[in-house]
Amino acid sequence: MTRTDFIITTAIILFVAFCMGWFANWLIHRFSRVSQADVDQLERMSQELHEAEETRDQAITYLQQREAELTNQLAQTEAELSAAMEGLRDARHEAEELRAHIERVNQG
Repeated sequence: MTRTDFIITTAIILFVAFCMGWFANWLIHRFSRVSQADVDQLERMSQELHEAEETRDQAITYLQQREAELTNQLAQTEAELSAAMEGLRDARHEAEELRAHIERVNQG
């Protein structure tokens, strides 16, 4: 085998190895490639997830505002109840004093 034959044989072997590697790479990418439909579906799912998160955040904000309103309303109602109870207590006390005064007037 002459030097030229050796170079040609080596070049052919390297070319065949390159072609086999390229074909194996193409074959792997062909079977593992993600289709455009899958990419579109993932994009749609991510958009829906984003919208769901925004809706959740809006719901949480609404619930926090509603809770603050109800807490405020409860505090006002409790204050009104306390004032009404105090007024009723004063009215009962005054009624007792009037009854006692009327009884003293009627007896005397």
